[in-house]
Amino acid sequence: MSDLETARARYREERDKRLRADGNDQYVRMQGPHARFLRDPFTTPLQRAPLHDDVEALVIGGGFSGLLAAARLIEVGIKSLRIVERGGDFGGTWYWNRYPGAQCDVESYIYMPLLEELGYVPRTKYSNAPEIFAHCQAIGRHYGLYDRTSFQTQVTELRWDDEASYWQVATDRGDLLRARFVCLADGPLSQPKLPGISGIETFKGAMFHTSRWDYDYTGGDVNGGLDKLGDKRVGVIGTGATAIQCVPYLAEAAGRLLVFQRTPSAVFARDNRPTDSGWAAAQPPGWQWARMVNYTDVTTGVDLSTDLVEDALTALARRFANPPSDKVIGEAIEAIDLEIMDELRARVAGIVSDPVTAHALKPWYRTSCKRPCFNDEYLQAFNRPNVDLVDTDGRGVAEITPTGVIAGGRHHALDCLIFATGFEVGTSYPRRSGFEVFGRSGAALTQHWANGPRSLHGLQTHGFPNCFFLGMTQGAYTGNFSHMLYEQSAHIAHVVGEVRKRGKLAVEVTRTAEDEWVDLVNGLGGPSTVLSDCTPGYYNSEGRIDEVSRGRTAGFYAGAPRAFFRILAEWRERGDLKGLRLSGPTA
Repeated sequence: MSDLETARARYREERDKRLRADGNDQYVRMQGPHARFLRDPFTTPLQRAPLHDDVEALVIGGGFSGLLAAARLIEVGIKSLRIVERGGDFGGTWYWNRYPGAQCDVESYIYMPLLEELGYVPRTKYSNAPEIFAHCQAIGRHYGLYDRTSFQTQVTELRWDDEASYWQVATDRGDLLRARFVCLADGPLSQPKLPGISGIETFKGAMFHTSRWDYDYTGGDVNGGLDKLGDKRVGVIGTGATAIQCVPYLAEAAGRLLVFQRTPSAVFARDNRPTDSGWAAAQPPGWQWARMVNYTDVTTGVDLSTDLVEDALTALARRFANPPSDKVIGEAIEAIDLEIMDELRARVAGIVSDPVTAHALKPWYRTSCKRPCFNDEYLQAFNRPNVDLVDTDGRGVAEITPTGVIAGGRHHALDCLIFATGFEVGTSYPRRSGFEVFGRSGAALTQHWANGPRSLHGLQTHGFPNCFFLGMTQGAYTGNFSHMLYEQSAHIAHVVGEVRKRGKLAVEVTRTAEDEWVDLVNGLGGPSTVLSDCTPGYYNSEGRIDEVSRGRTAGFYAGAPRAFFRILAEWRERGDLKGLRLSGPTA
């Protein structure tokens, strides 16, 4: 058991060696010389004529956000609807993430949306990517969305027509669409990123991002069997959630596997298991919603009397919710955290046979600093004779050469280089989405949000009528992203339904309501000290959380998620649409 002072000093040391002045700018976009990394390897390119449609509602994004938004809008009577999706099918992240071992980290019974509506129960507690992708396709069929969707299409601009109270939407296929309402539902994990390592463009071997896995090169499929790698030296850059899942499959197949590590992940046991058919058959109506709410309550310490999910995260929440009474609360929580991380580091030592490798794989930060990972094969992979951990002591890979990479002071020859570097998080909306939004009088959303997002309830912003946002913008953060999307999509559908019911054309947040919500969100506090002290990662804007937040509006609602959801519910129950201004006669 480490003592607190020793742990704090080690945590600071590990953080400081990883701090970089460029923060999120250390990653580069997949454009220009890197555009080839965005090529879709899963679908034959589509050829079609440009569209010139008028629709009542347009949803941008075909992942969980877009599917839920479309389903709820249809339920309130929207019949003329179009979805624009850059992928070749529904699924969003689950369309792109087809790397071997891809799996959800949140229990599938609460994570996969609309299970009861479709009469489906996942096959295991934590579903693999093919099942989640297939479920997204099933949602599309159930709600008749395929005929309403433009796949392989990227929006390039949204522009509000004040005179007609319509959005004009342009795409990269020459489409010119008009929509009364638009929902920006392209998700927080939609823009893959590359590390800005010099020499990427010089590498002569095979090279791809995990969200565009090249099975033509590796062989096999999402279930493994990467039979073309037997004589290859394969390198993986990135050791977050994606690498945790795909490394065991690469380790099994590659002639040699080198995992380049800047910061080790916290890897808890997965303990996946098949769904009990008797349990599934016995679930009463409303079971998924009840389970979803229970999970959010338990993981935020609101109600610990019943834990329906009983996974590693709810177990952690229960430990943090019961600190010893003989200590100051902050120090008591810190002591519990240290106990958990000591257990995790002991797990590494108990699994990884080589002490030097085990030492490098131990995470030195608090549990809330980085996304926790869950896997029962990742640490074990480093016991294979063909697998090497190249630990860079926080510095990362220094350079990519035509024949390999330079890391840890030496050159490592490679045949294949795989970037498990994830998606952009914390960058501006137009950057992640790939298009600008122009509201009243041509005002750009980028400018309106230059000092951070401004909204009412995180869903609408002043000067941009009939435009709705789904995601984490000034809304509540939940460990189960799907719960938040359920609440948001229901609220947006309610607002749209009220506009239609009252015979109006447009709805817009008033400046006063926006200011009041910004004040409320800011009043709940900015980045916590814990995140400021964390080793760099996307939770804390790569270590620059204080700098990037100074003088800016808060990016999310820092109170309890259920408190935020009550605010939305009570707002709907009042029926006065407080903070919104409706305009226009009946269409």
